[in-house]
Amino acid sequence: MDTGPRSGEKRPRTVAPAQNKRNKGKAKISYEDSISTMATVFVAKQERAVSSMESRQTDPHSEDLFEQITEIMSGYDSSDDDDDDVVLLVCVMDSVIRKIRRQSRIPKHVSSFSGHEKMCELITGHEGLLLEHIRMNRDCFHRLVTLFTVQNRLQETHILTVQEQLMMFLTMVAHGDSNRRTSYEWKHSGETVSRYIDTISSHLVQLASRFIVPPDFDDVSTVIAENRRFFPYFQGCVGAIDGTHIPCVVDADVAAAYRNRKGFTSQNVMAVVDFEMKFTYLVAGWEGSCHDARVLNVATRNPAFMFPHAPEGKYYLVDSGYSNKSGYLAPFRNVPYHLRDARRRGGRINGPTELFNYRHASLRNCIERCFGVLKARFPILRFMTNFSLVRQREIAMCCCVLHNFIKLHNRDDPLFQRFGVDGVMPPPDSDDEDNTASSSGTAANPHGYGGNDENLANFMRDHIMIQMYLHYNM
Repeated sequence: MDTGPRSGEKRPRTVAPAQNKRNKGKAKISYEDSISTMATVFVAKQERAVSSMESRQTDPHSEDLFEQITEIMSGYDSSDDDDDDVVLLVCVMDSVIRKIRRQSRIPKHVSSFSGHEKMCELITGHEGLLLEHIRMNRDCFHRLVTLFTVQNRLQETHILTVQEQLMMFLTMVAHGDSNRRTSYEWKHSGETVSRYIDTISSHLVQLASRFIVPPDFDDVSTVIAENRRFFPYFQGCVGAIDGTHIPCVVDADVAAAYRNRKGFTSQNVMAVVDFEMKFTYLVAGWEGSCHDARVLNVATRNPAFMFPHAPEGKYYLVDSGYSNKSGYLAPFRNVPYHLRDARRRGGRINGPTELFNYRHASLRNCIERCFGVLKARFPILRFMTNFSLVRQREIAMCCCVLHNFIKLHNRDDPLFQRFGVDGVMPPPDSDDEDNTASSSGTAANPHGYGGNDENLANFMRDHIMIQMYLHYNM
């Protein structure tokens, strides 16, 4: 009969049997194998800690800990059968090695010039330096900070002030910086930058309903009323419609849908602008392969898009990529249209249709200049970084909201002064060339939208053309 272990012997330990079916069929690990595995892991960790300390400079305290490791290891005998001592040694050494790694870690952001100090320098420094970094003057920036603070959209934290949060976002869209570049410039982690960029973009999208509002259909724009070339012929015009392509980064499985006719992936953004170069309606996020007329067709027929339809007797100016329908005045096809065509001939007009197209293009040029200001102010719209598709769509809308905000509070903005002159040609990367083929009659629009009385729209266009040409020859 077994009366227990003899003197000097250890009681054998057993492994509890499996309690459920998940452990059924698996090999049982003995106690001796577990001890051996723990010792092996410990030795590997010790070797990595030694190589880590030898490859970098450490403080004196870390060197003392390393000496303690060496001293403990010198007293370790692998042939010792005291299992409890081995387990204790492994646990103690693992704790010591972790402490060494924490103390010898090199911080990522070591610059003495913090993001908060950079923000203070820009706010209190030269006005031109601030304008170069965030594309708005000091007064506009303070108004934007007040807007977000009063409405409790952003709150100051122990990491970032509201001013620094907004300035970080503005510099990103004003220079097309990536998350990693923004993290380096403002000395914050990538997670912090991404979180605040996402928060600010979401709030700016919510503010779109406040700053991107439909035009007043009862008023006649001063741009039309004070110019004899446009009044009274276009007195019923309430704005211009066009689309622009903003480059986007997409996955390979959807790249074909987002590849436009110029060969690069983009999102098609349709906008309505007034003649003061403010956005009054915006639809973003459509695939680059979609035709402009299809985007307008869906937006006007789907009530969820809340398109501001022009009332009877009013209309929007569209280019020859769209059909001439009730509420949308398009130029004559197969007739020179673009401003450069008339300038190439020294301004000579050959017939009433050319005169109509020339003045139509001159008035509709406001939307091309508006896109020019937008992309010149926010280069991220020309070189989009690798964000999610939802974030890329939100950034396009945010830039349009900021565009209207600056136009509202700073009419002397340099970019608006530069592009605000009638007849200014759009920048080279604009989409003014997209409808060159359609202006020659080779790409007629198959989509219908809005009103159905095309004959009435053609009659109105002919009436404007004849009236304009008669006054032109007087």
